[in-house]
Amino acid sequence: MYLAKIYVSHKKSILDPQGEAIKSALHRLNYNDVNSITQGKYFITKLDSQSKSDADQTVRSICKDLLVNQNMETYQYELKEV
Repeated sequence: MYLAKIYVSHKKSILDPQGEAIKSALHRLNYNDVNSITQGKYFITKLDSQSKSDADQTVRSICKDLLVNQNMETYQYELKEV
């Protein structure tokens, strides 16, 4: 069994309106040393794959097919055997 931790965020070229709103709110709360903040999504999934290679392929596929808007978002993931 494998555990995948998937992190999805906006591409650097895309404005992150939620991140900007959070930064503004933090500044209003006097956290003025916050220069930037990015809002994203986090997924944890367990896979019953036969190999790490199979698990890796599955994670990439579900990110591409469902979890990530390829036009606006990017992703990275950690994969480990459990």
